[in-house]
Amino acid sequence: MLAYQENSAATINNLNPTIAPLATHERITTLDSLRGVAVLGILLLNIISFGLPKAYVDPSVYGGIDGWNLVAFVTNNLFFEGTMRGLFSLLFGTSILLLSERAEARGDTSEFADMYYRRMLWLFLFGVIHAWALLWFGDVLYWYALAGMFLLPLRKLSPRTLIILGLLALATLIPRTAIKIDETTDARTAAQAAQRLVAQQRELTDEQAQAIAHWQSIEAWAKPDSRFLEQRIQSMQGDYLSVLREITPIIIAYESTILYKGGFFDAIGCMLLGMALLKLGVLTGKRSVRFYLWMMLVGFGLGVAVNTFETWKIITSDFDIITLMTWGFLGVTYDLGRIPVTLGFVGLIALIGKLGWCRLVMKKLANVGRMALTNYVMQSVICAFVFYGFGLGLFGQLERYQLYYVVASIWVLQIVGSSLWLKYFHFGPLEWLWRSLTYWRLQHFLRQYT
Repeated sequence: MLAYQENSAATINNLNPTIAPLATHERITTLDSLRGVAVLGILLLNIISFGLPKAYVDPSVYGGIDGWNLVAFVTNNLFFEGTMRGLFSLLFGTSILLLSERAEARGDTSEFADMYYRRMLWLFLFGVIHAWALLWFGDVLYWYALAGMFLLPLRKLSPRTLIILGLLALATLIPRTAIKIDETTDARTAAQAAQRLVAQQRELTDEQAQAIAHWQSIEAWAKPDSRFLEQRIQSMQGDYLSVLREITPIIIAYESTILYKGGFFDAIGCMLLGMALLKLGVLTGKRSVRFYLWMMLVGFGLGVAVNTFETWKIITSDFDIITLMTWGFLGVTYDLGRIPVTLGFVGLIALIGKLGWCRLVMKKLANVGRMALTNYVMQSVICAFVFYGFGLGLFGQLERYQLYYVVASIWVLQIVGSSLWLKYFHFGPLEWLWRSLTYWRLQHFLRQYT
């Protein structure tokens, strides 16, 4: 979600002018196109949390599960859940390599580490502002900044080692999920046993009563009742402070427990894979047409098969809590489905670029990708206006499938807007700000000045 390659700088001081962003002609079109796909695609998932209460993981909670609503859920599960976030992370991993290789080519390695960590610190601040001021609790800039700080010492590793480390990082999510499933299953079993005693009008021990209460709390969290949902909708349809109060606990969780229990490893695992793929020439379009064709076919074939099985299990269970936990978002086979599909998208976009197909479409996607940071944050600003009470107040008012009318509108706006903007400016406003802060000098912005 970030524009990683840099542009030429106009200095306002003499602080090491050789350490500078990549010029426009140095950008890699394949990476920009992939980034454009990622920033547009991530909205397919984020829109659910922007527009509906507690419906991201379990569509039966709110927003409808029949007809086109079910089609929307299934389509996301098969092709987009986790894949666009994974693609973002892969591409983020390429940034350090592109920047360090350029610094080494110019003999600027002595200042590179300082520049890189300044870059991550500013990104960290952007993430804090994005979550707390712009009210997007699902922000990943904060996660990426923290994970990105660990990449610098790893940039010299071989592709094979990077792949192994990346897969190990992703694999850490499996035991955490397995433990959670086991604990939840035990909680339901204990509660069911106690409830049978209640049905027999037998007296419960304190432990048995607590078992029922514990399971009821799990149910209330996973499948909240209408009172909770109405309260959430009312708060999100309130003023700015009302929305902030409602999402504050969620932001805190995302920036602490959720991050360290899984988000960090999810992010850095994919970043390491991205570094490996860049070193292997996969993300820059340097491999053969045959390679990308097989990458697309195997990636989509394996990943969609896994995702189809997961989705079938979820739907046939009538969205059972433990089944969702096992086969749904962050379930035991989650990465076995989403990582291959992510690579399938890489193969598809690289193949199209390699064959010279859909050049206008690829150019438009690349423009979106060059302004990815701006476009990502602007999606949050637009969605806050559309759904929260200080704007149009549509939170909880649309069915799941209707959310995608909003997505399509934002896509059109960002595709057209990015192309128009880049006719007059070298990069988006947030890209310009990030670069200027990172290099501590103003960057050229208007094209007429170069």
